[in-house]
Amino acid sequence: MIPLCVPNLGGNEAAYLQECITSTFVSSVGPFVDRLASLTAEAAGAAHAVPTSSGTTGLQLALVAAGVGLGDLVVLPSFTFIASANAISHCGARPWLMDVDAGSWTLDPVLLRRMLETQAERRGGALRHKATGARVAAIMPVYTLGQPADMDAIGAIARDFGLPVVADAAAALGARYKGRPVGAMGADLSVFSFNGNKTVTSGGGGAVLGNDPVQMALVAHLSTTARVGPAYDHDRVGFNFRMTNIQAAVGVAQLERADALVAAKRRISATYDQAFAGLAGVGRFPVPEWAESACWFSGLVLSSSVADLCQKLKIQGIEARPFWKPIHRQEPYRVAPATDMAVADGVWDRVVTLPCSTHLTDAEQSRVIDAVREALS
Repeated sequence: MIPLCVPNLGGNEAAYLQECITSTFVSSVGPFVDRLASLTAEAAGAAHAVPTSSGTTGLQLALVAAGVGLGDLVVLPSFTFIASANAISHCGARPWLMDVDAGSWTLDPVLLRRMLETQAERRGGALRHKATGARVAAIMPVYTLGQPADMDAIGAIARDFGLPVVADAAAALGARYKGRPVGAMGADLSVFSFNGNKTVTSGGGGAVLGNDPVQMALVAHLSTTARVGPAYDHDRVGFNFRMTNIQAAVGVAQLERADALVAAKRRISATYDQAFAGLAGVGRFPVPEWAESACWFSGLVLSSSVADLCQKLKIQGIEARPFWKPIHRQEPYRVAPATDMAVADGVWDRVVTLPCSTHLTDAEQSRVIDAVREALS
C-alpha cells in the first residue's frame, strides 16, 4: 500500500531519542524543548515560540492570551478541521462561522468586512454580534493545506475593528505570504501543529509563535500551570499544555531538515498538477498569486465521486481520502452563527487527497498518477 502521508524519519530522530533516554530528560523539561522553540521561531521568522502538547492546545493558549473568554465569539472560516472550532469552544467561546474565498479556500476578507459592518456593532465599549449580543473577541484565519490567507486584507480589517488575529497555521511551516514567512504575516499569534501527518512532526505537539515578548511570556506562563516561582504558587487558572523533551527531540531532528521536507512537498504537488492538467472533470487546489503554499497535502478537485475514486485506488494499493467536512455541517456547531456557505458547500465533498509523504519516490508517484488516470477514464 502506498500510504497517504507518513513521517519521514530519516534524520537524527533515533539518536536524539536515545540521548533523551540516556540523560533521563523525558518529560516536559529538557534541552530539546528549548532547541525546538528556537528552531521553530527561526523557521517561522518569529521572535518567539512556545512548544505545546498539540496544535489544538496551542490554539487554545493563543486565544486565551489574546483575551478570548466565556461567551465570546471568534470569527472562523467553516472550511477547516474541527480542532480549530474545538479550541474556541474550550475557551468557553463560540465560533462565528464564515465562508471562504474560492481562489484560496481561506477566510474571505470581503465577506469578513461586510459581516462585521452589518452584523456587529459597538456597544458598551465592545464589538458585539447583533443577533446574539456576544462580544466579538478575535479573528482566526486558517492557512488551509498550508496556504496562507490574505493576511494584509484581514489584518487591515482587524485593526479597523480592534480585534486580535490568531492564525491557525497548523500545516503552514515553510509557507510564505508576499515573500514573508508565517511569523511575519501579520497575525498577533500563530500556531503550528507537529502532529504525525504534518510535514515536520514531533509525533504530537505544536507551537505558538509571536513577536510581542509580553504576550508570548503569558503564553508560556499559561502553558506551565501559571506557576509563579519555585514554590507551588499559581496566579491564574493555567494549563499543563507542555511538550515533552522526547517529542521535542523528534521535532528538532525534523526541523533540521525542514527546508528539504517542504521542498519535497512542493515538488510532489507540482508533479500532480502537471500530470492532471487539462484532465476532464479534474481541478487543482487553489494557487493564489500572493502566497506560496507549504503544500501539506496534494490532491484533486473532482466533478465525479470522491468515494468511487478512493475505492478504485484502494484496490490498486493506493491510499486516498476525502478532505474536511465544514464546521457548519458538524453536529456540535450546527447552531453556531454562520454566513451563507456557497464556496465551502460547493467544494468540500469534491476534494480528494493523494499520497504525498515527503519520501514518496518518483516511481510511486507515477504509479499513483497512472492509477488515477485509469480510474477517471
